[in-house]
Amino acid sequence: MTSSAAEQVLVPLTTPEEVDQFLSEYPLAAVFKAGTCHKTMQGFGVLETFLQQHDLPVGFIRVVDWRPASNHVAAKTGLVHHSPQFILFRDGQAQYEVNNWDITPEALRPVFDAQVPRREGSAAIATDDNVEPYRRLMRDFLDGRLSEWAFQDQYVTLFRDDASLRSQREFELLSRLFGDPDAYHGGLHQLGAPQERGDLRARVEALLEELG
Repeated sequence: MTSSAAEQVLVPLTTPEEVDQFLSEYPLAAVFKAGTCHKTMQGFGVLETFLQQHDLPVGFIRVVDWRPASNHVAAKTGLVHHSPQFILFRDGQAQYEVNNWDITPEALRPVFDAQVPRREGSAAIATDDNVEPYRRLMRDFLDGRLSEWAFQDQYVTLFRDDASLRSQREFELLSRLFGDPDAYHGGLHQLGAPQERGDLRARVEALLEELG
């Protein structure tokens, strides 16, 4: 991060009124709808890499908690609701949307390059989410309070249900131990032995150190 780093505008939109106020305040802006699983974490991680280099205020809606705001966006735009969902607005009108696993660098890059101004320097993107639940599980495993199988079970369940707004770096670090649970066609029995990716204890120790 450079000395000219600026704070990213990241605004919680909890009511229809806050949605309208946000879109009125920022002529070029985006709304990101956060769901209830790791698709949200992955989607926001992809978005975060673009926000570092482009100047785009983002309002986020935690759909389960702030459903009236989410419904208002759907009614205002005529777009079918998804979560996660990224919608780019100009002057209050939806210009572009992308949803779920389709929130990829390949999908966002042409849109950002064509419509969103670049920053001078890079942005600091702060959220309220943290990695402490993962740290606790890893410490319990390293201290012998969880077996390898119990650790895998609890870690993958935590990861699958994690709808945090995380950086791409955090997402990649947290997914390193066991990969994407959805890639295994539903069921921890499909993940295989916890050791199959190499020495689990050593990998957990390394991940703890990288997370800081």
